[in-house]
Amino acid sequence: MTENITINMPEIVPLYPLREIIAFPYMVFTMFLKHEDLLPFEEAVLFNNLVALVKIKDETTGELLADLHEIGTLCKVVSISKLPQEGAKVVLEGVIRVRVLAIVQQTPVALSRLEPVREFAEKSMVSEALVGSLNALLKIALSYGRPLPDDVMKMIDFIDNPARLSDLVALYLNLPVDELQKLLETIDPLERLKKVYMHLTNEVQRLQIKGEVQAEVTKKVGKSQKEFLLREQMKQIQEELGEEDSRTGEVNELRHKLERAKMPEEVYKIAEKELKRLERINPASPEYTVSRTYLDYLIAIPWQTSTPDNKDINQAEKVLNEDHYDLKKVKERILEYLAVRTLKEKTKGPILCFVGPPGVGKTSLGKSIARTLGRKFIRISLGGMRDEAEIRGHRRTYIGALPGRIIQEINRAGSNNPIFMLDEVDKIGVDFRGDPASALLEVLDPEQNFSFTDHYLDVPFDLTSVMFITTANLLDPIPAPLKDRMEVITLTGYTDEEKLNIAKKYLVQREIEENGLSANPIAFTDEAIMRIIHDYTREAGVRNLQRNIASVIRKVVKEIAQGKTARPEITQEVVSELLGPQRFFDEVAAEKDRVGVATGLAWTESGGDIIFIEATKMKGKGDLILTGSLGEVMKESARAALSFVQANSDEFGIPKKDFDNTTIHIHVPAGSIPKDGPSAGVTMATTLVSLFSGRPARRDVAMTGEMSLTGRVLAIGGLKEKVLAARRAGVKTVVAPAKNRKDLDDIPDNVKEELEFLFVEDVREVLEHALNG
Repeated sequence: MTENITINMPEIVPLYPLREIIAFPYMVFTMFLKHEDLLPFEEAVLFNNLVALVKIKDETTGELLADLHEIGTLCKVVSISKLPQEGAKVVLEGVIRVRVLAIVQQTPVALSRLEPVREFAEKSMVSEALVGSLNALLKIALSYGRPLPDDVMKMIDFIDNPARLSDLVALYLNLPVDELQKLLETIDPLERLKKVYMHLTNEVQRLQIKGEVQAEVTKKVGKSQKEFLLREQMKQIQEELGEEDSRTGEVNELRHKLERAKMPEEVYKIAEKELKRLERINPASPEYTVSRTYLDYLIAIPWQTSTPDNKDINQAEKVLNEDHYDLKKVKERILEYLAVRTLKEKTKGPILCFVGPPGVGKTSLGKSIARTLGRKFIRISLGGMRDEAEIRGHRRTYIGALPGRIIQEINRAGSNNPIFMLDEVDKIGVDFRGDPASALLEVLDPEQNFSFTDHYLDVPFDLTSVMFITTANLLDPIPAPLKDRMEVITLTGYTDEEKLNIAKKYLVQREIEENGLSANPIAFTDEAIMRIIHDYTREAGVRNLQRNIASVIRKVVKEIAQGKTARPEITQEVVSELLGPQRFFDEVAAEKDRVGVATGLAWTESGGDIIFIEATKMKGKGDLILTGSLGEVMKESARAALSFVQANSDEFGIPKKDFDNTTIHIHVPAGSIPKDGPSAGVTMATTLVSLFSGRPARRDVAMTGEMSLTGRVLAIGGLKEKVLAARRAGVKTVVAPAKNRKDLDDIPDNVKEELEFLFVEDVREVLEHALNG
């Protein structure tokens, strides 16, 4: 049977090459084109609204005819609609198959010479059977897949032409473009019908398997669980194909890690619940990453992993003495802790607070303790910390949430009983993000930290095995509740003899190794080190001493590098030559006694220091001027001292009229340095009595003590640091409150032998010893 198609086809027709779709006869379709591609369709008006659509081959030769498939489709341009933004919509209707004979013109519009392809099909039992089977198979496929419009379904029922039916069904199949081109090039309708029938059979089988999988999964889960349904479908498909789901393997690996993590029972239940939740989350979702990171942290934390303690007390004592000179109290406390551990395995870790000036070895002492016990060492600096989340972490609802530094560092250490040093605890800040010092209350309380809960983990972690050590320069800025939870150990400044021993045992050797002189080490004489201590440093610790020793060694290394003869040893003359002029002098020894100037002792966070309080008087209205960056407490001490002197002027031989019409100016030099505290009260009273009585104050007598309005001398703190500062400055006599006599036990014997100590209860006793005449 021959299909008779009446069409007025010109000899020459515009041609448009296709790349991603195939046009079939009887097919109505829409194309969206750019303006530059519209020309063939606009020119179609001149050729009975006809245009040829032909697929381009995958491989190209650069010649249009050679690049095109031989068979294409002649289409009628139904309409062209310009779009408001860019391009146009073209509606086309497929007419017949055509064969491209030649390309007449390539630019600006491709024109081709075509011939229609005649299709022959004889009616036979085979063709009728195929048509019927294809109709039935198509309806089965439609029952599984997407339905066709009613008018198309009616059309299929009435089509008995194999050519038309095969082309119509080919449009329904989701075949690759190359397969559709092969169907277009199959001229025999019966053969084309067979190919379409085979493709449709495969499609029905695929839909049947999909339906079976869906039915199997529906038995297991409810219809509302769409996400889980899709996942189960994927599992069933992978089981059919014999493939393993990589994500299932990942979840199984996490489950094995959870079992090996040795978590507490309540934590394991939470982790198991989170793992089940992870299985239900789409891997492309941000929630998946959050949940996976949380599980990784839970697994990595050392819940039961600890390092064994070195319980040999004698060996521990040896290690402590190797690393640090003196520091008897600290060493004794560590050895006490070790002794308890030998008798009782499970003990709460102590919370120690090392308070002292910079450079006395607080941080290095923490490392030494870790080496002594054989534990991991962790150190974080709290200086300037203002966010509470730094301690307790962020809740997981926030983007980029992480655990706090406590959990993070324990996780990195891989041990649940490290030495944890919190440096600069006195320099924590407070702002709108919370108070980190308050967050530390739970961390540093042995009665609470057995169940420390980080906001990110949201599960309790036992910190009782951790030995916390905090360091501070000053004790006052630490909040009282936090201070109450810590065992404070004060590290005072070093004496000159202690500095000498530290330099000989540790500093010189360390700097020789640091600066590459290990092969040819140089020796420092004791006099050379003492010259550096006296003339080039003024500190409670040994940090500047180490810098100056390093400076001397570097200069020696430079001389060796320049080819000069290496110095056999460093003497005090060599120190003066290499370090230059003397930087510090004995202030007291260099001055003479003066009226209105008294020597006081002060405590600073960098150690003790001496201060000179000066007073002068001038005509005025009885005002009191205070200068020298004084704090409120120190100003109050000055007013109290003046009131005491005025009230007892007869006793001191000062006429009352001397205070009339007189302005008194009290100044404390080094005016750019802030000063505060009550311990200068005695010194100010001595200065004022000296000023009004004309009796010079002894320069070599340094005093400290808080004074009451009645003249009683009250106790002060930091006596050892003040005494060491007095010794460095060349003071001969130290006057201190009687209640501080007990503090003499902390002062080395050689220092006590060099100085005279006077302990007083009343300011009048101070004046007897401090004023001449």
